[in-house]
Amino acid sequence: MPTDRRRMFTSIAQRVTWRQPSPIRALMQLAAQPAMNGLNSGSSSRRAMSTALPPTMKAVVVRENGPAENLKFETNFPTPKVTDGQVLVKNEFTGINFIDTYFRKGGPAYTQALPFISGQEGGGIIVQVTPKAAAEGLAVGQRVAYSVLGTYCEYTAVPAAKVVNVPDGVSLEAAVACMTQGFTAHYLTNHAHAGLVKPGEWMLIHGVAGGTCQWAAQMAKLKGYKVIGTCPKGKEDVGAATGVDELIVTGCMPGTPYEDYKSVDIVAKVMEITGGQGVKCVIDGIGASTMDISIDSLDRRGIFVTFGNASGPVPAFPPIKLIKKSLFMTRPKLLDYVTTRAELMMRADEVFGWIQSGDLKVGIDKTFALSDAVAGHKYLEEGKSKGKLLYMI
Repeated sequence: MPTDRRRMFTSIAQRVTWRQPSPIRALMQLAAQPAMNGLNSGSSSRRAMSTALPPTMKAVVVRENGPAENLKFETNFPTPKVTDGQVLVKNEFTGINFIDTYFRKGGPAYTQALPFISGQEGGGIIVQVTPKAAAEGLAVGQRVAYSVLGTYCEYTAVPAAKVVNVPDGVSLEAAVACMTQGFTAHYLTNHAHAGLVKPGEWMLIHGVAGGTCQWAAQMAKLKGYKVIGTCPKGKEDVGAATGVDELIVTGCMPGTPYEDYKSVDIVAKVMEITGGQGVKCVIDGIGASTMDISIDSLDRRGIFVTFGNASGPVPAFPPIKLIKKSLFMTRPKLLDYVTTRAELMMRADEVFGWIQSGDLKVGIDKTFALSDAVAGHKYLEEGKSKGKLLYMI
């Protein structure tokens, strides 16, 4: 690398790291210098960028599938090494999601080779950048969030295409919360329904006092839909704060992450609210307990969007079940709605923009220490959450 160019990169790195708190600044200075030397000498980026890091890190590891107690907090898990096209992020927060509990338990649709680090979203400061990642505009010192598998840990190697810069006016906690729940809510309310519901028409969203659907209810209103939400007793304030047009309050199911959907005739209430027509779209993250309610609440040519398994997966059923009103059904997942960098950034730009403007409220319910990983999963699975849950690294 020419001397002038090397000096420019070193100057940029110094200016960026000057703004960081001293422990992170020291680490970044160590990490940045070998990276510049590696680029200058032609040595491999992997070797050049790994020498300044601690060989091991704190991580929450699943070595055997099972209950929350199978989350093991370890202090000597190997620190990942970046390959070209990746950045290394020193995590400050990582999110807790229902899908983390599915992978922890294991099953045909949720299998990871053991042992594995749990989690799939995180955020922090970039401490190492490879040449291909730098070409994408990423640099040491940037504040970023991302979604990949293996985030309950101090350091994560992340492909550049998965990294989102966190803009001013958005906290790192809020940005991490966006990566799974926020972007899931975005695709559910914008694209998963395939345009079968139009602004001004009715949408039913279950569990609006919880995580993802607390976001979804707000986004549906921002997009112009009329929204009926469900929530359990004791969480009415959270449900109402989403701005739904109508709120159906159910009984509780203590010790579970879902409501008592048999305590209220939800279908009858939906029909009363909609003048006997039903809704054009149901967004349902509950699963088995609400399948029939969701289908029976639909208007003609409406769509049942089932995206979660809080009460267990939706059981197989014959398509003839949908014939009464020529209904549609989809079982989407986030990865199929962020298939390109452009699609990821489209969602990030709109969601971050809503947060910056104050139009979207991010409810961070509770933050646990990483060493309290078991408590975090139990809190979620016992239905105590009123918003996003995080681990602080």
